[in-house]
Formats: sequence, structure tokens, C-alpha cells
Amino acid sequence: MQPGKSGRPGGQAPRVVVRAATARDWIGGARLRTLPLAIAPVALGTGAAHLLSDGGWHWVRALLALAVAIFLQVGVNYANDYSDGVRGTDKNRVGPSRLTGSGAAKPRTVLIVALVFFGLGGLAGLALTVLSGYYWLLAVGAVCIVAAYLYTGGKRPYGYNGLGELFVFVFFGLVATTGTTFTQVGTVNIESWLAGVAAGLFACAVLMVNNIRDIHQDTLSAKRTLAVLVGSRRARILFAVFVGVPYVILIFFSVFYAKAPLVYFSLLSALPAILITLTGKTAPEFILALKLTSFTALVFGVTLAAAIAF
Repeated sequence: MQPGKSGRPGGQAPRVVVRAATARDWIGGARLRTLPLAIAPVALGTGAAHLLSDGGWHWVRALLALAVAIFLQVGVNYANDYSDGVRGTDKNRVGPSRLTGSGAAKPRTVLIVALVFFGLGGLAGLALTVLSGYYWLLAVGAVCIVAAYLYTGGKRPYGYNGLGELFVFVFFGLVATTGTTFTQVGTVNIESWLAGVAAGLFACAVLMVNNIRDIHQDTLSAKRTLAVLVGSRRARILFAVFVGVPYVILIFFSVFYAKAPLVYFSLLSALPAILITLTGKTAPEFILALKLTSFTALVFGVTLAAAIAF
């Protein structure tokens, strides 16, 4: 074989061409399947607030709370894409490809997009704070944004040390739900707290099944998620607990609200999610379980909110 112009047998090495990110890739990077985790707590918090508002609705504040939740959720997703990509964590992933890890988008660009969404969430939060008059909520909002970034960002991301579920439980459950209620009526009732626990547990379940899918890959990348720390079997059991406990909480609502038992129809998607997660072996199975869990969270949250309010 004659050497090519490059001086190596066979000539020039083949170039690896990375396809530039398209609009569809950016939409995929937003991980829209996780948005129910932002919508459900706001719906629940609004339903709980209606009980204390003398029959009135604070639609503008509710929509601003929804904007905060959605913008922060999308911001977290892009921030995770950036952080996992630059750390090399995504090089072993088996799920949908990521913008940074696949090389489809420059890391700096992904980071800027994440910061834009965090900024939009901050602006919506500022407007909500001004309308509510509780300016100390600005500090809460700042903590939410910092915690969202440090989930996988920074030198010691807590998402790499088994604390991811704690983060989503607190911020996408308790804070999102009770914060929505408080900004509308200036107080928080037991309905909001219990609903926040339920919303937080669904968020934990979505994160858990995602991490169960990636246990092997995360282990190789030294990403110590809770699923990695406890092992596949215990992680699957924890998932079932995360999904099951909200239905135990629902007993309380069923006692005091006549329409609340209708929320149990959401078990039609919750039970298959649990079964798939307990028995699944392939990535597509866990992705399906994730979708079912996210859908269940949305149905549970919206229907329970309606049962409380009406």
C-alpha cells in the first residue's frame, strides 16, 4: 500500500463530521417530557390557594408561577446537558443523545441557553414577587436558581453524590407547590403541603427511573446517583414507593373532597410504570416508564387540583 500525502498508509484519516444541532435537537434538549413536573405542582398550589381566596382566582399570579416553574425546568435540563457533556458523563449514555455530549452544539452555546431560561424564570419570579408584595421571596428564587445549576454543575455537583432526589423533592415538590399557594393568598394550608409532598415524590420517581436506566453508564462515569449507590433492585423498589405514596396521601383528600377519589383513575398509567420499572431490562422500557410516570404526575396533579378547587 502506497503512503498517501499525509505520510500514513491509506492517506488522510477519515474526518468525523458532527451534524450541527437543528431546531428539533434544541427542542429535544429541553426534555419536554419533564414539563409535567413543573405544571403539576403549580396546578396543585393554585387549587389549594382557591380554598383560601374567598372564591376568587389569581390567574396572573398563577400563570407567572407556571412560567417560573417551566423556565426553571427547561433551564435545569439545558444546564444538565452542558455539565454532563463537558464532564464526559454523556459519552456512555444509552438514552437520547445530548447537545453537548454528541458535539451537535458548542458547550458555551448550551450554557448560554440554560442561563437565558434561568434569567426568564428570574424575571417571571420578580414580577410575581412584586404582585404578591413579599420581597423576601427574591432570596428563595435565587436559591432555586443556584440549586438548579449546582445539581450537575460546579466543582462538586450534588447530583453526582446521590442527592438529586432530595433536590427535586424540595424544589419541584414542596417549594413549587407551597410557593404557588403563598404568592396567591399569603399563607399555606395543609392541602398545599400534602399536595407538595405528592408532587415531589412523582418528581423523584421520574429522576429515579431515568437513573436506573443509566446505572451502568453512570458507574463508569463516576456519577454516584442514588440508583448507583443503592443498586438496581433497591432503586426499583424506591421507584415503586415514590409512585405509590401519593396515592396514600390521596386518601386524606378523598375523605374531605368528594371528587378526589376520581384521581385514582391515574393508576391506569401509574401501575404499568411500576410494573415496567420493576421488571424492565432495556433502555426503551425505562424510557417508556419515565414517560408514563411523567404523564401520571400531570394527570394526578391537575385532577386533584380540580377536585380541591371545585
